[in-house]
Amino acid sequence: MYTGLQHAHSYLAYLVLLGVAISLISALAGLFGGKTFTEGSRKLGLLGLIPTHLQWVIGLILYFVSPLGVSNASGAAMKDATSRLYFLEHPLMMVLAVVLITIGYSKAKRQIGTNRGFKTIAIFYGLGLILILSRIPWNAWPGN
Repeated sequence: MYTGLQHAHSYLAYLVLLGVAISLISALAGLFGGKTFTEGSRKLGLLGLIPTHLQWVIGLILYFVSPLGVSNASGAAMKDATSRLYFLEHPLMMVLAVVLITIGYSKAKRQIGTNRGFKTIAIFYGLGLILILSRIPWNAWPGN
């Protein structure tokens, strides 16, 4: 089961990046195109929100069952960059990214009929994407 969760978490990352990127690009296009934020625009925001939440749930389970997660937390692990990434930096940044993306979607869905929904998604999803990209363990990325 652990190996299956690892693979799901690793490969779902592609879907998360794709969904957040599509939502962000769509929001930027609507914002700079002077369009009105519609129900369809809100649904495009879900392309980033849903896989991000699914990824977070799988990651949370992995954090508690993986030998690289919470069981690895110690003073010695803080001195090792790889251990620190897996038990502290990666989970913390991903939780912050999920929170930002969730706030962005929640605020934007109340802005249907205005242009502000695009700006809200662009800001919050953009910040979330930056956090995600900053703490992906690239050396363990599938295909490397």
